[in-house]
Amino acid sequence: MNKMTKEILIGFLIGVIANLAGSYLYIYFFSKETLEKTIQYSIEQDVLGNIIALGAILNLCAFFIFLKKNKVYRARGVVLATVLAALAILVSKFL
Repeated sequence: MNKMTKEILIGFLIGVIANLAGSYLYIYFFSKETLEKTIQYSIEQDVLGNIIALGAILNLCAFFIFLKKNKVYRARGVVLATVLAALAILVSKFL
């Protein structure tokens, strides 16, 4: 595995983790129910995509931190993770 691919993969993993952490933080601070109940309710009410989108806000922070540190390939990985989140939102809305 070359250096570029490794850096993109690191950025992708950080982007996915940041999105999951952002979604968890949103549920933790704004939901009165447990994590499991909130996710079940959001699936039933078809708002899971909204929670994923709000969780992606942390990807913006990671993206700009990587750009500031001149880690362009890691920033590309974060963008790739954001595209994956957008596809997850698309699937949750239409399926």
